This record gives sequence, C-alpha cells and structure tokens, in this order.
Amino acid sequence: MFQSFSGNSRRPRQINLSGRHSLGSSTASRQPAAAKAPNTLATAQQERLLRQQDRNRLNATRTIQRWDQLDMDAAASVYGSKGNAGLGDAGPTSDQMPPYPSLDECLQQLRLLLQFVDVRVEKDRLRLARYAARLQKTTMPAPSPIGNDEWMWPLLRLGQVSLASLLAPRRGRDIVPDQLVFLIFLTKVAPRIIPPIASLYYLALSHLIGDGYVDRTNDETKALFIAFASAPLQTRSPDLSRVYESCASNLLTTPDLESHLGTLHPLYSALELSELAAVLATLLGTAQSRGNILSLAPEARLWLLAHFIALHQIADDVQKAADRKAKPHYVAVVSVLLGSLADEVSQRIDVQDAPMHPPSTMFDDVDDDENPHPHPYATSRAAVRPLPPFVRQRILALVNQQSITSLLAQTDALAPADGVVSQRTTDARLLANYALSLLRIFPRRADEIRMWLYLGSTSAPTPPSDRPSTRLPAIKYFWKASKATRVFTSISQDSRMAIELLKSNAHPERGHNNRIQGGGVWLEETDEQWRIILIFFELYTFVLKVMDDDEFFSARSSIMDASSVSNSWTRASALPLEEVKDLTTFLKNLAFTMYWNASDLGGRVDSDGHEGFQSYFSTSGSPAPAVDRPMDTDRGETRTAVAGMTGMTIDYVKGIVTGLLRMIYERDSRRPFLPKDHWLMTERFDMQGFIPDVVAEEENRHRVQEADDEDGEADDDPPDEEATPSRGIIGNQHVQRTRAIELLKRRQRRASRKKYLEAVTPRLEILQNMPFFIPFTTRVQIFRAFVILDQRRRRGGHVDPDQWRMSIMQSAMFSRTGDSPSPAEDLISKHHAKIRRQSVFEDAYEQFYELGDGLKEPIQITFVDKFDTVEAGIDGGGVTKEFLTSVTNEAFGASNGLDLFVENEQHLLYPNPSAVDERKDILRQAGLPEGSPEWNEQIRDLLRRYEFLGRVIGKCLYEGILVDVGFAGFFLLKWALTGGMRSAAKESGYRANLNDLRDLDEGLYQGLLQLKNYPGNVEDFSLNFTVTDTLTASRSPPSTLVAAPMRTITRELKPNGSNMPVTNENRLVYISYIARHRLQTQPLLQTTAFLRGLGDIIQPSWLSMFNQAELQTLVGGDSSEIDVPDLRRNTLYGGVYAIGDDQQEHPSVRLFWEVMKALSDVERRKVLKFVTSTPRAPLLGFGQLNPRFSIRDAGREQDRLPSTSTCVNLLKLPQYADADVLREKLLYAINSGAGFDLS
Repeated sequence: MFQSFSGNSRRPRQINLSGRHSLGSSTASRQPAAAKAPNTLATAQQERLLRQQDRNRLNATRTIQRWDQLDMDAAASVYGSKGNAGLGDAGPTSDQMPPYPSLDECLQQLRLLLQFVDVRVEKDRLRLARYAARLQKTTMPAPSPIGNDEWMWPLLRLGQVSLASLLAPRRGRDIVPDQLVFLIFLTKVAPRIIPPIASLYYLALSHLIGDGYVDRTNDETKALFIAFASAPLQTRSPDLSRVYESCASNLLTTPDLESHLGTLHPLYSALELSELAAVLATLLGTAQSRGNILSLAPEARLWLLAHFIALHQIADDVQKAADRKAKPHYVAVVSVLLGSLADEVSQRIDVQDAPMHPPSTMFDDVDDDENPHPHPYATSRAAVRPLPPFVRQRILALVNQQSITSLLAQTDALAPADGVVSQRTTDARLLANYALSLLRIFPRRADEIRMWLYLGSTSAPTPPSDRPSTRLPAIKYFWKASKATRVFTSISQDSRMAIELLKSNAHPERGHNNRIQGGGVWLEETDEQWRIILIFFELYTFVLKVMDDDEFFSARSSIMDASSVSNSWTRASALPLEEVKDLTTFLKNLAFTMYWNASDLGGRVDSDGHEGFQSYFSTSGSPAPAVDRPMDTDRGETRTAVAGMTGMTIDYVKGIVTGLLRMIYERDSRRPFLPKDHWLMTERFDMQGFIPDVVAEEENRHRVQEADDEDGEADDDPPDEEATPSRGIIGNQHVQRTRAIELLKRRQRRASRKKYLEAVTPRLEILQNMPFFIPFTTRVQIFRAFVILDQRRRRGGHVDPDQWRMSIMQSAMFSRTGDSPSPAEDLISKHHAKIRRQSVFEDAYEQFYELGDGLKEPIQITFVDKFDTVEAGIDGGGVTKEFLTSVTNEAFGASNGLDLFVENEQHLLYPNPSAVDERKDILRQAGLPEGSPEWNEQIRDLLRRYEFLGRVIGKCLYEGILVDVGFAGFFLLKWALTGGMRSAAKESGYRANLNDLRDLDEGLYQGLLQLKNYPGNVEDFSLNFTVTDTLTASRSPPSTLVAAPMRTITRELKPNGSNMPVTNENRLVYISYIARHRLQTQPLLQTTAFLRGLGDIIQPSWLSMFNQAELQTLVGGDSSEIDVPDLRRNTLYGGVYAIGDDQQEHPSVRLFWEVMKALSDVERRKVLKFVTSTPRAPLLGFGQLNPRFSIRDAGREQDRLPSTSTCVNLLKLPQYADADVLREKLLYAINSGAGFDLS
C-alpha cells in the first residue's frame, strides 16, 4: 500500500542549521545544497567562539576570587580579624604597609583599583585604605610629579571615591581617621583636584559631624577634623572661591557646629573671613548666582547665617586687621540671607521652647534612590518650632545700636566719579535690605531699629580735602540714594510709570528662589531701588514724629555740620524745603497710582496674615509656617511682594506712602510752605462728572456695606473660643474647627468685598486717603451730596422733615390696629422730646441716647421752663437748631460741671484725658468694688455720654447747622483719620507726634523739646520709661458718691520701664512714647466713644475727606472774612421789609447793609453770631446757611434795640431812619447780648 514504508511511521525531523527563518519543509527542500553549506559552517564557528568566551570569563572570575582571598588574608594580617575591627583599631602604619617601589607602579595600581572599586563593598574600602597608606609612604621626588597632568584624572577620581567612602554606610569606623589623613595629604600634594571635589569634600565632613563622629571631649579627634576642614582653605588653588563656596553651603550649614567642635575659633583661624565674605557676597550679589545659596532649605540657611554672624563676632573680638575688609561684604551677605528668611525667623523667634523634631525625621521627605547623599535639611515641613538657641542668639545680636550705627559709619556717602554704578547706591541697597529685614523680623522693636538708623551717619568729605569730614545723617544719605534711583525719577515725571514698576515687583511668580527669567537684571535693579526708597520712607516717617515745626523749616542744605552744639541731630536731619517738594511730587504720583489703578495692581485678599484653611486642620496648636511660598494653593491666591521681599506687599507700600504723605500735608496745613495748588491732581480726573461719579461709587459702597452687616458679628466672637480649642474634650475639636472655618469664611468674604471696593471705587479711595488731591469746595459739595443721598435712602425719598413726618403719619393711619399706637406713631414719639432749659444736656441724653443712628431723622423739641410751662414757638427747624446749639454750649462749656471736655491754652477743646481715671477714683472712694456691675455701669454711663456728644456733633454736621465750638487740632485729626485706614491701619491711621503735643500741653511740649536737644547727658535728669498722670477731683460727682482727692498715678510706658533709664540713645523713643501716651493711650476710651457716636451719624469715610482745619470749618463755619455782598444776596425778608413787585429794598434795610459794609470784620462776626449763634460763615457761602439769614421789621420805635431769634437765624430790626442810630443800636445789642427773644 505504502511503497516508501521503511518500518518507522514517525515523520523525519527537519533541522535548520542556517540561522535563517524557515518557510516550511517544502521550501527548504527545494533549496540547493551548495547554498546551505556556508551558512551552517559560519553558525558553528560563531557558537564555538561564544563558548570559548564563557570559559575565559569563568576562569577570570576564579582568578579574581583567589586574588581577593589572598588580599583579604594580607589585610587581616594588618587590621586583624573582622571581629576585632572596631573603633579603636589602628590603621596601617608605615612599618606594616610597605611603600610602592616606584611612582609608575603606584600609578598603575591606582588605575587598576579605580576600574572596579565600589565603596559600598567593605572589601573595596579596605583596598582603598591600603592603597592610600602605601601611596603616602611612597617616596616623592622634589618637585613631586604627582600633581602633573598624568596623575590629575586618577587622583581626582581617587579623591571622589575616598569621599564617597566616607558617605557610605559603615560597619566600623576604624579607617575613617586614615581616610581623613589621606585626604589632607591629597590637598597638599595635588591642590588642583580640590576645587572640583570641594562640594563633596565638605558634604562628607558635614555628615561625619552630623553622625556624631566628632567627640568634643577628644582633643585629637577635634584637631583632626579641624585640620580636615582647614586643608582645602589653605591651598593656593586659583579656584579657591569655589572651595569657600562649598565650605559655606555644606560645612557652615551643619547644625550645632559649635556644639560638636566645642568652639568656632579654630575654624575662624583656619579660614580667611574676608575671602569667605567676599565669595558669599559675590554669589548673593545677583539673581542668577544667588540660587546656589538660596536654594538651600530654610533650616540650612538659618545655620549658615548664624555661623557667619558668629565668625564675624569672633573677628570683632580678635580685631584682626585683615578682616576689617569683610564688613561691607558682611552687610551684603546678612541682608540677603536675612531677607530670604524673614518669614521663617519672624514666626519662630518668639516661639517658646518646645521639643525639636527627632533626628529620624530629617530624611523623611528624601527619596534615597534619587539622592543617595541628601543634605540633612533637604526639606522642611515641620510645624512651627522655636529657633535653635545658637541661631536665635546670633540673630538677636543683630538688633543693637552699635551693630546698626557702625554699618552706616563705614559707608562712604559720596559716589565715585566713574560714571558706572554709584557705590553710594550699592551701599545704600545693602543697608536698606538689611534694615528692612530687621524691621520685618522684629516688629515689636521697630521704633528702636528706626531710631538707631536715624542716629547713624555716614562720612561726607568737605572740600578742601584737608578739612575733616562732616557727618551726613542717615536720613539724608538714604534720601540722596533714593533720589538717584530710576524708580524715583520715572514716577516723579509720570505717575503712570508706577504701574509698571509696581507690577514688575508684585509678580506672583517672583520670590527668593524663583525669579522671572528675561529682563532679570532690570527687575533686580528695580527691587534694589524700591528697598532704598522704602527704608527712607520708614526713617522719614519716624523722624517726622519727633521733629518739631521749627526744625522742619530750618533745613537749608543737604549736607550740614551736625557736630556743632547749635545744630541738633534732628535739625541736621531735616530736608531742605525744595527737596521736600520733590519728595511730595513723587509720593503724590505713587499714591495716586496705587489707589486709582488698584484693580491693575491686584493684591492678595488675606484677612488673617499667612493662615489659610490648612491651619484649622493642623493637629499642632499652631498654624503651619508659610515660608518661601509664593502661592497659597489652598485658596489659589498669590501673595504679592514689592522689592522682592516677603511681607513688603502693595498694601504695606500703600499704607506707608499714605501715612508719610499725610504727615507732610499736615505740616503744610499748619504752616504753608508749598505752592497753593501743589497738592491738587485734578488734571487726572474729569472734574465735570466727578461728583456724580463719586455719588455712584458711594451707592456701591453702601450696598457692599450692607452685605458686610449681614456678616457683622464675625469680629465680635470671643478670640479664646476661636483660637484655643479644648483638646481634652472628645468631639470638641471638630466643633471648634467648624466654627473657625466659618469665621474665616466670613472674614474672607469681607476682605474680598474690601478689595472689590478698592477696585471699583477709586475716587472714594482717593477722597478717603488723599483728599487733598481734590479742591476743598468740591469735597464739601460731595459731603452734602452724600448726606442727601443718605437722607433719601433712610426717609423713603423725603428729604424735607415735614414731608417725612407726613409720610410716617399717613402710613400710621393704615397700620393702626385697635387702641395701641402703630410703629409709625411710636417712631414719631421717639423723635420728640420735652427739654428743660436748666438741664438741656441731661434731658437730651436721657431721651435721645437710645435712638442711636436714628438721631439722623428729624426731631421735634419742646422747651419748658422750670415750672414745666411750654415756651411759645413752632419748631420749623429753628427750634431744633436752638436745641443743638444749647446742648453743645452746655456740654462743652467751661463751667458746666460735666468735665467731659477740657480746654488748652488756645481755648480749644479735647476729651478730658483723665475723665475715666477720675470716675474710677470717685467709685473707689465710694467703696464700690472694682469690676462690680455697679462699677462697670458707672464707667459705661460716662462713655455713653461721650458717645452721645459725638452723635450731637454728627447731627449738626448732618443737618448743616453750625455751632460755635472749637476743637483742638490733634483731636480733629483723629476724626480725619478714622475712615482712611483700609490698607494699613497702623500706617495711615492717627500717629501721635511731638507737634500735636503742642495743642495739648505747651509746657510738656517745650520740656520734651529741651530734652531732645539737650547737649549733655540726659541721664542727669534721672528719667525712666514711666509717666505720671495727675487726677483731679470731679466737680460734679454723682449725688451718692464722694469726690476723690487729687492724686497721681505712675504708669510704665513699656514693660519694665521703671528700670529702664532714659539715655541720649533712647530719648527719642521716650519722647515718642510720651506723645503716644498723652495723645492716644490715656484718652483712648473717651475718644473712641466720641468717635463711635460721631460715626453713627456721619460715615467715617466722609470725615476722612477733610483735614483737621477743614473739619473745624465744617463744624463751626468759615473763618475767613465775612462776605457782606454774599450775605445780602442770600437774605430773606419778612413783614414790612418783604421785597415787593418793584424788587426794591426797604430804606431801613438799605441802611442796614450800608452799616454792615462799614463795620470791621470783628464787628460783622459779632452781628453774625448775634443772629445765628456762630460767628463764622458756612463753607460754601451764606446760601448754605440753614435756616437762611432773615430780617423782619420790629416796629417804628427809634429807641428800641434790634433783637433776634437765633433758632431761625432771624434779625428783628426796627425801622430806623438814620444810619448812625442804626449803627449805635446794633453795636450796643451785639456787645451786650440784649434783646434775645425766642418766638
């Protein structure tokens, strides 16, 4: 059947030896035999070659293993058995380890060793140590060829491998000393290899110290490590700066270096401090190179800063002449490092001691696979903890007068004439950065730092050159540096340039470690210039607080000799008035741009500093630090910083500029020295539509304020309940966190609305913060427009009082139910009061205090005499005026017995500073326990009276009623600054200063002035930081209480002030503290209550549109000469004097105006006061007088005196026929007060 059957049914195998892909047996069978043979042969040869290579490799491995065993036996004979390889075992000695026969063999062995050495293997490390010992023993000819090019690369690799072995995990430390000795040997014989491996060199040293290898009690070990640290620094390598950089970034960042070494003196002796300072200053000098240092973790930078300061302190003690050159570089290095750590240090420097994080946490955030040798502080995510004691002590050492003033003393005030970068500007930049960092870190000692800077000076050589140099005050030094900057010049010429210059510095991606690429040099220069300008602002603001007007106006030149006794240092620090003018131009343009272009500049809405939601989910009691964090990821908002310095925000700049500009404006208001229209910036506005635009913005502001009122209680929550959760109660922490988050949300909403207002209400922002940019008459019109807008809003569109009452009564007719009065009728009754003539203030207080801001609505007054008989008259507005003027006359009168206000020497009023203390004394005399309900009620009652008086004055302003009350300038200044505090309350709010004391107490002002300018030692006066308040007995105590005797109270101006003497160095701080106590602290409760009441009626933002003099004009009228023609045009006539169809005045009226025109201004004022109860005209002329000035006839009797109804501003003038008679009778009436008649 099968012809081919051979006895085996299995299919024959097909074997492919060609190495090619088979396409099947049929295809292969068709290939010719001649083609298969070469392929098969080549494949067999290749396989044989591979098998031979495998055998060779196996034989080589066996040979290496035999060599390794022989080498280990040799090493064991030197080091001993593995079990004895301990810390105390000695390494190879010159006797035990023979040298190499020749340098060629030594080099050959080194190359072989480097081919396979692995420092992770214990045996390889032993081989490395053996080679190092033999190399050191090998005889070197002179000069040694070991440093030539042939040896260069092998030795470089040997150094790297040796250093890596120090970083590798070790089971024993026996070879570490030998490795250190060998590396020291390498630095001597081959110094060229050190710079490339310097970073690894000092990193290894840092890790050995951090691992605790150095025993501070073992002098030999310490000496070895000092020698190891010093060896690279003592080489003469051309790239020595690289070595110093590595030493700084690796060794000086090691924690507790002094603790490990016992002292830093040997390290100081080993290095050249001037070289170290110069290298660091160069690295930190530009944004491109400073990243090498500032990229270090904050903790590492802290230790670098502390060690750098410590080395300079040693230099100061040793007084090494060569290190004096390091001082300028010292300022540069410390300023940059301190600036980069401002947030970190400010958060931690006052934190109480707490357990530091365990060492094991140092590497928790490090990926060992990516970085096998991380720095000990590769990251920092720990919670806020105190600074290490060593770091804290070194940073605190920066805050002292000698260290600050000495920096200025070493600065040359004059620029070199080379046309390049001014050395003066460079030095000023360094000092500015240094000073701003100190102010940022030590806010509680800011006044002291400013004072020490102010007392400092630079040397200003005076031609001819052989004359000794004079001292240039720090103020003038920084002023000259500021004026020389491009920022100052650009903004002074065009306010629009401020947008670009501020936005470039407020970029959200800017930071110490992340600078904008492209144009970086320009941005860096701009940063530096802003810092110079900002430190000048800080200093000049401080100086203006202690500089009296005479000193301010005394300056004549930029450089003056302050060494003479006749010139006080404050007088020497005064800028010439022409330069003050230049300064105000710059400030005006800068301030205008920051308010007008607030939406373009942006800024972070941050209601609670650096805290975000993460702080409320922290398990530690404290919020997490916000260090080097340009973006708050929890809220997606950026933190804008000016001058590249954390904490110097747009709001900070806006606040300090606003405060400084207003302080100069106040000087000009008291004693004008600038051109009349210097302060105006009307060219930047459309003045025709300005008032309607401002009114529209005010409507937006009111809408947002109503939204704020819905969140109104956010800031009133008890802080202890919000910030201090009770951790011991289960579940309480969750409740506290929920409440805290809700509180934060409300505050953020309010902060967001505030930022929104800054963006959409720029005109209002300027009016409230820089009102002098707009003419006074325009602001008065805006004020009246605001009042009318508010009246329409509150009264349902009815501005007229009678129409409002009519609408209320009409609504009452439809809302009454039963016999009970409707709410509308109840509202009308609350606004009606019966007032006794003999107790106007007390009755008004009792009946109207509870109205609160309801006092804005029209009120009705019925006067009664002591028999309760109602006086004749109808209140058409005139009786209200009479009531308000009577209340103010009684409350502010000198003999009223209330003692709420007192007069200064100019008979101007201010709240009685000792009123609260005197009331407390009376209560103590009566035996009431302090803090009891009755005690507290008595104090609250006193403050409610101040609050009510504030409402009365506010009611007069609201209704446009002038009152003859004069307030002290410093007190009015507090009114003006109550609404201008949106950006920075501490900067643009009221600041007590020496000149304001003049309005309070002339004697105290003169005494402090003498103390400030005293040429001798002020310690002779035995003053300390305390103040004595004198209390006088109240003249009208409550009937149940007994008057307390006069006594004094001594209070400390600062903690432990009684033990702190006043010296020549701190007397300016003492003067500022005295001014602050007298003007702010002592009358705080009284002033706050009055301003709260005033704010109930008049929006504080409305008041901030005026300065103190303008506010006095709002209250009492214009003090300029009486304009008779204007009064005549705005006078109404009644009775016989009414103007008829012929439009002719009555002959007696014409005689009256002739007499008025002939009177002196003093007599005209007496006539005006006789009729209207105030001697001053309204702000916008007599057309604004309410009620209008009126004249009516009073009979034909020629002997009768003129009379008035002051409540309606009505003059009752008899029909005199002769001008002389009219003049005689009128003068008699106004000088005697006769003829008063309320009708």
